[in-house]
Amino acid sequence: MPDTTTHGSQARCALLVAFCLALLAVLAAACGGNDGAATKRGELAAALEQPTTITVWTWMPGTPEAVKLFERAHPKIKVEVQNVGQGPPHYQKLRTALKAGRGLPDVVHIELQYIPSFLLTKSLLDLTPYLPEDFLTNYPDWIRRQVHVDGGTYGVPWDTGPVGLIYRRDLLERAGIRTPIETWDEFADAAIAYHKANPKSYLVNLPAGQTGQWLALFWQAGARPFSSDPGNFKVDLTDPKVKRVTEFWDRLYAAGAVSHDADFTDAWFQGFARGRYAGWVSAAWGPVVLQDATVNSKGEWRAQALPQWSRGERVSGNWGGSTLAVLQDTEHPEVATELARWILSEQEPAELFAFEKFLFPARTAMLSNPRWLDRKYPFYGSQAVHRVFADMAGAVDTSWEWPPIFEYVATEGDAILGRSIERGEGATAALQPWQDSIVEYAREQGLEVGGR
Repeated sequence: MPDTTTHGSQARCALLVAFCLALLAVLAAACGGNDGAATKRGELAAALEQPTTITVWTWMPGTPEAVKLFERAHPKIKVEVQNVGQGPPHYQKLRTALKAGRGLPDVVHIELQYIPSFLLTKSLLDLTPYLPEDFLTNYPDWIRRQVHVDGGTYGVPWDTGPVGLIYRRDLLERAGIRTPIETWDEFADAAIAYHKANPKSYLVNLPAGQTGQWLALFWQAGARPFSSDPGNFKVDLTDPKVKRVTEFWDRLYAAGAVSHDADFTDAWFQGFARGRYAGWVSAAWGPVVLQDATVNSKGEWRAQALPQWSRGERVSGNWGGSTLAVLQDTEHPEVATELARWILSEQEPAELFAFEKFLFPARTAMLSNPRWLDRKYPFYGSQAVHRVFADMAGAVDTSWEWPPIFEYVATEGDAILGRSIERGEGATAALQPWQDSIVEYAREQGLEVGGR
């Protein structure tokens, strides 16, 4: 029989050594992780103590006030806020500056739909190393997916635009329309009945060339016409789920039950003031836009959930929304990222944007803030309008992707849809030409275009 005492002692000793080595490894990893986190915090703290000037390009109201709060908290940092244009002019100037390699901001306002376009040109900095590890857990899933691409984080979410319906209660009651309008079938019946009762008025206006609104409606219907991958770019604008939306609205156009006037013009705003439009399929930022432009109907407006394709569903799409991103070429990545994080995450500036500038928040803490949710608006009959759109924010599907050539997609969409609808051919007839144009352009830009 072998000597088990000696072998047992050796085994116990080996196990003890292995345990100690494992424990040392764990401790070393923990200490290393803490040192790494401490180093990052130390680098940021040191950077904030160095006299530094950074530049922000944005058109968002409230930014100068929020920046002053940041400068008060970090007096060594100076921030120059520049408004170089809103929407397309902003992006055109940014593209020009990127191509020239000079005159660039450090931090830039980028709408959600443009992020893949600027990733295609490798213009945006991955903010992951400069943000807290749990940073993105502070946002709903669908918003996280908008900024978290291929393992990188390419913007701090600012505002969003989940879609609902706002309407004139008095006008609908007078026409015998029952509210809330729960399904799109009910909506179609209501639109026809309302126009019959008011031949010079419409339940809503759906502009011929408003790609953002059309895409939000496709989003709600479950269509996913694009992928963001430039190595396997997919586009399918003739998907039955897309056609379900366009054919629905084409029937209402053909019946004369909805108008297709250009939006955000003086005539369009006057249309609400004079009762030409009794409602608006609107994003969450719409109620304030309308409130400021239509004072003569104060107290009569209401908000409700977006009508659903099937009764009992709870699904929305998103129209709009933006971030603060940092350009790859910045010389101050720590400070630039901290500015974006600070003014969009800290309580005082975040509440400034939500309460004083009426931006619809992206951050979960604000979306669930009772003081914000329960705020009542006299223009909307003292309704807590934020609750309606916050509920829609929780119903936006996470799987939507934006095309990496969004500028072209939107420009062509506005033009091709606009022409087709204005000529009376409808939106559905525009889908194949729109798709063909996108595919041709994508291939010209060197994108690999695959099937769905």
